[in-house]
Amino acid sequence: MRFAVAYVSEDVPRPEVRAVDERELVEAARRGDEERFAELVRRYSGSMHRVVTRMLGDEEEAWDVVQMAWLKAWQRLDRYDARWKFSTWAHRIATNLAIDVLRARSSRERAHVNGGAVWLRPAPSAGRPGELVEERDVERILRDLVEELSPQQRAAFMLREVEGLDTGEVARVLGCSAVTVRNHVFQARRILRRAMAERYPEYVPGNDGRR
Repeated sequence: MRFAVAYVSEDVPRPEVRAVDERELVEAARRGDEERFAELVRRYSGSMHRVVTRMLGDEEEAWDVVQMAWLKAWQRLDRYDARWKFSTWAHRIATNLAIDVLRARSSRERAHVNGGAVWLRPAPSAGRPGELVEERDVERILRDLVEELSPQQRAAFMLREVEGLDTGEVARVLGCSAVTVRNHVFQARRILRRAMAERYPEYVPGNDGRR
């Protein structure tokens, strides 16, 4: 699917396909229209990449996963159930691939340095209790703490709490029940709160930064 991979990094869809309904694009793609499929790639690659990056902690690896997801989507268009939103189906493929990557990581060291990509893990500055956490700090801390979560918890938390999908859509993306999603998110919050208190006490409300 060389054509779709090439379109992943394009920011602006071509004018003639900008306003086309998703269902029309999918039907055209099923008939072999590569340009219409490329428009789907352009529409949803950004959000897919954002979710996968937050799951894996590596932007370049996330692009590899997204590209593989689109390859699978193209190959499996005949299996797409039109009762679902296409974006949900595509996100499910990408999320499942990301979960496979997480499961394949043989150690925490490999998760921290994956293919030579170093995660940013500087210690928070001392003497900052009560200050607002800057956006770059939030991103750094989140990338650190989510390692404590299982692949399923990480996916559910990112989709529900970070991307803002409703529970039902997260369930469809992950292929599980809404109850399971709520349980994953509940457990993720509990684990993250504990890890936050242990690793970054200065950012915990009511904590003076001393252990």
